[in-house]
Amino acid sequence: KMAQANLVSKRVRMGHRDIIKYQLITHCFMNDIQLSNNELDCLTLLGAFGEFELSEFCNAAVTEKIFKTSQTVRNFLTKASKIKIVKKEGTNKKKIFLNDDLKVQTTGNIVLDFKIAYVTQK
Repeated sequence: KMAQANLVSKRVRMGHRDIIKYQLITHCFMNDIQLSNNELDCLTLLGAFGEFELSEFCNAAVTEKIFKTSQTVRNFLTKASKIKIVKKEGTNKKKIFLNDDLKVQTTGNIVLDFKIAYVTQK
């Protein structure tokens, strides 16, 4: 017979940016990546925007008051690309976007169905 388990089932409706941020937080948690709230907000913005021109995105992140200067945004994006959360493409007009490997859903209707279990040792 099946072992007894405490099952928690939750249904939550979220805004577009919140559901993107939730996926990013989950990815970071599962992969032991420590990011500040500002850094998470920056990635969330990138997810919401989709593929974007690097310098325009840096300015947008400053306009959104995520970071104070576009250089700070640039520095974080360099760090984020080193840990493979974002990808940069192109030479002079660089495009920037969330790494597809994260499988973060950002468009259309989004339903997240995580099955996360803890099993006690016998």
